[in-house]
Amino acid sequence: MGLILWLVIGGVVGWLASILMRTDAQQGILLNIVVGIVGAFIGGLIFSGGNINNAPLTLYTFLISLVGAVVLLAIVNLVRRGTVR
Repeated sequence: MGLILWLVIGGVVGWLASILMRTDAQQGILLNIVVGIVGAFIGGLIFSGGNINNAPLTLYTFLISLVGAVVLLAIVNLVRRGTVR
C-alpha cells in the first residue's frame, strides 16, 4: 500500500509543480511521478537538515514535497534553458 501511495502523491505533487513552473505540456504522468518523488526527497533534505525519516502524510509534508519538486524543476529549467522561468 505504501508504494501505491508514493506513486499517487508523487504524481499529484509533480503535476502541481509542473503547473506552477509552466512545464506541464512537456511532461507526462510518468515524469510527473518522478518529479514528485524526487522533489519530496529534495524538500525533505532542505527542510529537515538532511535527516530523512518516514513522516506521515500531512499538509506540511505535502507542501514540503511541492516545494522540493518546484526547486527540482527550477534547476532543470536553469540547466536546459538558462533561465528559471
